[in-house]
Amino acid sequence: MTLRRDSNPWYREPWPWILMAGPAIVIVAGFVTAWLAIVSNDGLVADDYYKQGLALNQRLQRDYYASDLGLRADVMRSGQQVRLLVAAERDAALPGALTLKLSHPTRAGHDQMVRMVSEGQGFYGGKLSSDISGRWYVSIEDPAGKWRLQGEWRADGEAPLHIAPRPEK
Repeated sequence: MTLRRDSNPWYREPWPWILMAGPAIVIVAGFVTAWLAIVSNDGLVADDYYKQGLALNQRLQRDYYASDLGLRADVMRSGQQVRLLVAAERDAALPGALTLKLSHPTRAGHDQMVRMVSEGQGFYGGKLSSDISGRWYVSIEDPAGKWRLQGEWRADGEAPLHIAPRPEK
């Protein structure tokens, strides 16, 4: 009978290291995931979601009032200059200034609020604080907060954005 003796210690063999590599990778990935969860802020969850839900009907009334007035708007952009053309079916007095809100769908830090000043005959002009590209939510409001027009805008496109109020009530 012959005994076989290996001269290599266990840590010089490949199989123990191959077997330990899987759990070690999982532990490292767990620490990286925990670090990313702690450091990053998704910004999508609001602390006062219940109050926001209660205020929904108040915000929708502004859309209904814009529909009653027959308001519509066109948003045009050239670089950082923005122009609006606002028209109404009824004889609604347009204010001297409007607020244009641009909201990014996922990054609240990129949102912009632009004061649009009347240039006469329904035209309004303003300037963006920074250049925009991609998809944006657009909201046009009067200073008194009585009406609002909303739409989605592809800022990279050449065509102006046409916004009309939602007709349903």
